[in-house]
Amino acid sequence: MNILCIGDVTGTIGIDFLRSHLTALKRLKKIDVVIANGENSADTNGITPDSANYLLNCGVDLLTTGNHSFQRKESYELYESDAPVIRPANYPSKAPGVGSYVIDLGRVRIRVLNMMGTVGMNPVLDCPFDTADRLLEDVREKIIIMDMHAEATAEKRALAYYLDGRISAFFGTHTHVQTADEQILPGGTGFITDVGMTGPINSVIGVNIDAAIEKMRTKMPVRLNYAEGRCMLNGIIFTIDEKTGRTTAVERVNISD
Repeated sequence: MNILCIGDVTGTIGIDFLRSHLTALKRLKKIDVVIANGENSADTNGITPDSANYLLNCGVDLLTTGNHSFQRKESYELYESDAPVIRPANYPSKAPGVGSYVIDLGRVRIRVLNMMGTVGMNPVLDCPFDTADRLLEDVREKIIIMDMHAEATAEKRALAYYLDGRISAFFGTHTHVQTADEQILPGGTGFITDVGMTGPINSVIGVNIDAAIEKMRTKMPVRLNYAEGRCMLNGIIFTIDEKTGRTTAVERVNISD
């Protein structure tokens, strides 16, 4: 089984680029399931029902999110619906939505978990290690995929090793910069520190360059609109044995204009 995991989709420009390439990519690589991080899919940040539906209608099976999960008021109705959109599982239990979802293909069920880091991000969230332990107690699916939305590379790598052999694949999101450390860990878990971004190449992690520089230089509030122009699609393909739930191959994806 081939599972494609796509890095943070940024705004309408990122969605449009994904839509223009996803069908051919799925056919070429014989993709069975597509998971994408959609927490930046709405223009100017966050996720909305419109941006989520746009992604789900172009061939994405499930959307994960992160620290911008609740950036937009419209997102609340999305998490409270039955749409295949999840938020980090280590948010407080009263937060809208869930952090775990099953994609049922009939012949096989794939459990997808969403987690958020606490190092350099939101330290009041539950410990991702303890949350993962709690979630996995009740999981019966052979194939388990985790999106770890985190700033610190060490935190992502530590959690991946902690879960090695207990989940099928682990991909990091949030930094919008694809890392080159794709591998299969000793216990059979596929891994990459950060899968990257789907959006404008000439940008500061998706944002208009001049606006990003102004904010960093002046420390003043600046409207951070997404950039325009040439785009890229970052992702990773995990080939997973359906009988054992272990990753047998990992392939990075980087498509650009």
